[in-house]
Amino acid sequence: MKRRSDRKKFTPSKVDFVNIEKNSNCEVVEMEKRRKLSGKKRIALIAHDAKKLDLVDWVSYNANVLKEHQLYATGTTGGLIKEKLGIKVKTLKSGPLGGDQQIGAMICEEKIDILIFFWDPLEPQAHDVDVKALLRIATVYNIPVAIDRSTADFLISSELFHKEYEIIVEDYEKTLKQRIRRIVERGTL
Repeated sequence: MKRRSDRKKFTPSKVDFVNIEKNSNCEVVEMEKRRKLSGKKRIALIAHDAKKLDLVDWVSYNANVLKEHQLYATGTTGGLIKEKLGIKVKTLKSGPLGGDQQIGAMICEEKIDILIFFWDPLEPQAHDVDVKALLRIATVYNIPVAIDRSTADFLISSELFHKEYEIIVEDYEKTLKQRIRRIVERGTL
């Protein structure tokens, strides 16, 4: 058995990321899709009540960069950003009234490229299930997500933030079809 130090360092290239799976007939099936993000990103901004002023402060600090992109926000958060900073932001419903779900739907429709969500880990939310669903959808569609100020700082300061970028998204539809086919073949759940 090779020790970790004996192994060659593996540096993946774009070609190395092709994700394949053998199905029961030994066919190789590609299991991913690619999506190109433009240099002008569509950014969703969300904050829980205890984090709203922190997000407004972060947006203020990064206003010159963010103005180059398309901004979306849930109701109260977007209203605060417009009122305090005068920055153009498309405002959706408040989070508890469906705003988190609207952002999730936009992620599914490939209308959001980045999610900045300053959430409060100490305060239970009436819409916690919506928050969990939103984070799950962001993960399924492999978009960059910042859940606190430090991560948002790292994200916005990345050179990739301003460039075209190709994300790799697992093709869950194919995965689900294969799972269903295997269940049907076995005849049981």
